[in-house]
Amino acid sequence: MIKKTNVLSMLLTLLCVSFLQVTIAQSTIDSLVQQPVDSVMFPKQLWKPIQLGVADSEQQVLNPKRPKHFWRAGTEWFLAQAFPATFNRFITKDPYSYITFKNFIQHQRLSAWDWDDNQFTTNQIDHPYHGQIYFNAFRSNGYNFYQSSLATFVGSYIWETAGETQHPAINDLVNTTFGGIILGEMTHRVSRNILARSRNGHNVVGNELVALIVNPVNSLNRLLDGKWGKRVDDYYLADSSVISAEIDAGFRRFDAKEGDFLSKGKDSFYTRLRFKYSNGEHNYKRPFDQFSVNLEAGSGDSTFINAVNVHALLYGAQFFKSQKGEHYGTLNAHYDFYNNDAFFYGAQSLNYNWLSEFTYKSQNKLNLSLGVGAVLLAAVPDPYLLYGASRNYNYGSGASYRFKGDLSLLNRLLFTMDYNGGVFYTISGTPSYYILHAGTVEGSLRVFKRWSINLRSGYFSLQGEFRDEKYPDFHREYPFGSVSVGYNIQF
Repeated sequence: MIKKTNVLSMLLTLLCVSFLQVTIAQSTIDSLVQQPVDSVMFPKQLWKPIQLGVADSEQQVLNPKRPKHFWRAGTEWFLAQAFPATFNRFITKDPYSYITFKNFIQHQRLSAWDWDDNQFTTNQIDHPYHGQIYFNAFRSNGYNFYQSSLATFVGSYIWETAGETQHPAINDLVNTTFGGIILGEMTHRVSRNILARSRNGHNVVGNELVALIVNPVNSLNRLLDGKWGKRVDDYYLADSSVISAEIDAGFRRFDAKEGDFLSKGKDSFYTRLRFKYSNGEHNYKRPFDQFSVNLEAGSGDSTFINAVNVHALLYGAQFFKSQKGEHYGTLNAHYDFYNNDAFFYGAQSLNYNWLSEFTYKSQNKLNLSLGVGAVLLAAVPDPYLLYGASRNYNYGSGASYRFKGDLSLLNRLLFTMDYNGGVFYTISGTPSYYILHAGTVEGSLRVFKRWSINLRSGYFSLQGEFRDEKYPDFHREYPFGSVSVGYNIQF
């Protein structure tokens, strides 16, 4: 297990800086926008499928090939292993870092694999961040999504079996691989979008700096290629993606003890950053051509980062098209992180979704999505467990079910319902099962250009049922309401 500092607060700060830089440069961006500027709160379409029958020559333009640099990719991948191993061995002198070849051979047995005892944020946040370095070492050196995903898995496996003397951890392999792939492809796509806006030579250095924050590995390779700070090449010029973003801030009232936030709740500052990525209308079968991210933060008794939700399209197909609507099936990857005063929860899941989009007179839209699938691995609190030095949570797998509905009226008023539920059984920890409910309703009114007023209410709950009667069951609730002012931008 790698000893790293918590990067979540840093990532949220950097994303806000990136949003600010884009806002300041909006006069430049407006000249490059590929479709009319609209609010992320009132998008023309949320998950637009892609048209079939694109000619091979057009595909070549849309997907220019980059030269592959295997040795450079391998070196960066190796350094992602070597730096933390060297730090643990010679700086912190971690007793687990004195690995031998005999340890490595022993770790190849299936019986050697176990579950580790690290803190919740270390396993659920730091490991995915480390995994995206493995991923982008190859992705930014000309390799495709699947090849880079394989490199992420191999990197995680090598670290678990050869990085430390303690048993290789099953949860680390899942979190580093699955989370690293999601975060890696997202940062790759977003940094490419940022650099593509330099196509006319405007604000080149500013875009390079923001891309550096989002994806440092890609910026390192641009520097090694002598391209950093210069007009972008064909690979970035071909980017057709559009990102809709919103940052809003306001006040939230919540209650983590009595379940009554109106009369017994506490007030806190609240901020949220959301963005949606769409890669145009030329291909809908490529992973991550559509994805969305939600990050929430606010003051509380014990937490600041409250939620991170990532939803990414892996594959989609259109079922049929009617006079008023279009209907699709999509396979999506999800990463969910909740951390509030009532409970914490972190999970990776795969869902198959039925998506329907209806349009009435172009400015009125209804989008409905219903999905079911599997929770690959979830981390949930256990008040009766102290596993090792610092682990107070169980690991489990189970079923995931989701619903989302968006109603946009006159391209100005938006109503949203969002529900994420799951049931999962403990694999590692106290024998038990858990039921999650995370639902929100929101109304948003665009009052002036890119500015909107948002009213939101939600109810999060986690119920734990324990097999042994000496461990009482628990039910933790987190109802809340918020009011905020949002600023929206599309580029």
